Formats: sequence, C-alpha cells, structure tokens
Amino acid sequence: MPIPRSPDWTEDELLLAGALVVKNGWHELRTGDPEVQKLSELLRSLPIHDPEALALPSFRSPDSVSRKTSDFASNHGLFHGKPTRCGKSTLLMIDALTNREAEMLQAAQAIEDGIGSGELHLIPPQPDEVDETGATAIEGRLLVRRALARERDPKLRALKIKQMRRDGRALQCEVCDFDFGRTYGSLGEGYIEVHHATPLYISGLRGTKLDDLACLCANCHRMCHRSRPGESWRTPASLREHIRNSGRTHNH
Repeated sequence: MPIPRSPDWTEDELLLAGALVVKNGWHELRTGDPEVQKLSELLRSLPIHDPEALALPSFRSPDSVSRKTSDFASNHGLFHGKPTRCGKSTLLMIDALTNREAEMLQAAQAIEDGIGSGELHLIPPQPDEVDETGATAIEGRLLVRRALARERDPKLRALKIKQMRRDGRALQCEVCDFDFGRTYGSLGEGYIEVHHATPLYISGLRGTKLDDLACLCANCHRMCHRSRPGESWRTPASLREHIRNSGRTHNH
C-alpha cells in the first residue's frame, strides 16, 4: 500500500512561505526558527485541505516549511549556488514576489489577518474559487473565496443596483457596455452581475463598500476572475485595457 504524501502546495501557502523568505532578505530559514514554527502552525490551520492531509505527521511540518524556504531562496536570481528542484508554481511565485513585492506582501498579510480573525474559516468553499485549469489567482484561493462570497450576497447586489439607478447610470456592463434588458427585453430587465473590483490585498478585510463593486455582464465577470499562473485577478479597468490591446493585435 503506497505511503500517503502531502498534497502539493497551494498558492495561498506558497505566498505565505515566499513572503517569509522575502522578509528574511531572500535567505532560507532553518527548521528551528520561530518564524518557521509559526508558519507551520498557520499552514496547518488553513481551511483548504482534507482531514487526511492534516493527519500526516509531515504535512506542512517545520521541516517541510524550511525546505520550501530553501526552494524560494536558492531559485531566486540573487542566489549563486546550485538551486533546489522545485515546481513551476514555486518559480511563478518567486517571479511575482520579485516583480511585485509590495503587492504580494500585502496579499500575504491579508491572508494572515483573515486567518487570525477567524473570518476566512467561516466562509464556505465557493464555486469558481479554482478555475478550470486548477489554478487560482495570485491572491490565493482564500481571498478569492471571500470576494466571491461577497459578490453573491443578494443584499449587496441589490444595493449596488440601487446606487447605479440613483446616480442615473445605465444598468450595463462597465467593461463592454452590454445591457441585458436591451438584448433580452423584459427577461433581462434589471439583471447584472457584480464583481469585487478592489483587490483584497488593497482593501484588506474591511466590509465591502458599494464603490468596491462593479457591474459586469457574465462574460466580462468570468474574464475578470479567470486566472493565469502568476497573475493577479483583473479589475474592470485592466480588462478594458486588455480588450483594447487585443483588438490592436488582431488588427495588425
């Protein structure tokens, strides 16, 4: 009978481990380091793994956390020795932490705050928190889970629609201007989806404000959430820019 192995590191976990290495000047941390012990306990508390994984003695143990910090340190551009072998997801996280350090450290802090407050434990898993490729946005599954839960809050959605109408704005997609009512008549009248447009590493875990939400059609909403390895989720403004750039590419 094969010996059970620990599950692969998720982006949430890689972000937290990578942030620890960044704060340590891109140097590895040893097993006995208090910060390694603390991170091991935190990773074992994340609500994203099955009980079977938690039952494994080696699962996110201080030893395994220390080895992961070695992966980050030895595969960074400043390291001149022989790098350890690590997966593509770790390399992508190294790249993200190198090129967008402040942003990534904010995201790591938001996850830590959410776990420390207990809030992220209370949110049930959400459809689409992991995309069809098995990847999540660089913020990790837990922050995406929280954003999706807020977007699906019917009270928030109703308040956002009310705000749009009070301001005299058409109830249409803020990216592509699609209007459900205009296309589908009475069936589509009053329908729109809302997207948490302010990344949670910026807004933190404060309550969602109506100005954090954007009204989108289903297609643009999906594209805002669709993640690619090493990328953060898209704001409506960045998706509009992407569409413009894509149009220019196709015209040449």
